[in-house]
Amino acid sequence: MKYIFQSLIFLLLITSCNSTKDIVNDDLAVTYANSITLEELKENLYTLASKEYNGRNTGEPGQKKAAEFLKNQYISYGIKSPIANGDYFQKIPESFLPKSVKASENVIAYIEGSEFPDEIVVITAHYDHLGNNGVEIFYGADDDASGTVAVLEIAKAFKEAKKKGHGPKRSILFINITAEEKGLYGSKWYVKHPVFPLKNHIANLNIDMIGRVDDAHLQNENYIYLIGSDKLSTELHILSEKVNNKYTQLNIDYTYNDENDPNRFYYRSDHYNFAKNNIPVIFYFNGVHEDYHKSTDIPEKINYELLTKRTKLVFYTAWEIANRKERLKVDEK
Repeated sequence: MKYIFQSLIFLLLITSCNSTKDIVNDDLAVTYANSITLEELKENLYTLASKEYNGRNTGEPGQKKAAEFLKNQYISYGIKSPIANGDYFQKIPESFLPKSVKASENVIAYIEGSEFPDEIVVITAHYDHLGNNGVEIFYGADDDASGTVAVLEIAKAFKEAKKKGHGPKRSILFINITAEEKGLYGSKWYVKHPVFPLKNHIANLNIDMIGRVDDAHLQNENYIYLIGSDKLSTELHILSEKVNNKYTQLNIDYTYNDENDPNRFYYRSDHYNFAKNNIPVIFYFNGVHEDYHKSTDIPEKINYELLTKRTKLVFYTAWEIANRKERLKVDEK
């Protein structure tokens, strides 16, 4: 964390976080956020975390089936791909991946901005998981089918807005990332081979596990961990706080944002490869729980009301970034 900005952040939060009058397009944001529904999140999650997808192990048939499902969902929503010839798959060769991992693909969709199309907000979640061990399937309902279905619902909400003449001013890039569980290889590949120049990517909102409650919050489930929001852009951090205060009123927990936290979650999900390229990020996370990386991470254990609320927080944040007058500023080093 940049300690030289701590006093500035504190003062700005006092003066502006509780004032939400400058949040853009309040009524429109609520209208399209309300198109994000518990029922659709649940239906898609039960699909991705089902036996038929066999744990979505990178390069294996279950992951390929999940990629096809995501592609077909984007097509059904009328959301195009930015890749040539309408191919939603950004192919990652076997040679780039760890030994014994087969070739895989990121799934990418795109909504072009109306006023600043070259400025791109990136929304990500990894859709791969651990597959099976020959006895048990690792379903990965929370990790990270929860984030994957959130990206789908957010994409659909932005498309609904665009259909009705309220599309985002800046472009939105939706990336369902593969090979995260193998060492963040899907996002590593993307930043090495971006569909658009990296300098045009103004922020990354990364969603990795937002469907459960950890032991620290059993008495108050209305929370979300945020990681990284202040590390590159003070402006993003303040914007994030204001959006939550205005719309969702989740208790934001910054425990894992501490550079001295031994879990080092900031370095352990796909946002980190964007952050390494000086792109401001927020990592949305519910913390680990008793079913983390176990076969018992199943759809029946997801808190769907909380998943819906957290998904809306990401949507509102993306809406604000995409529609504000000025591009997000990166802090000077």
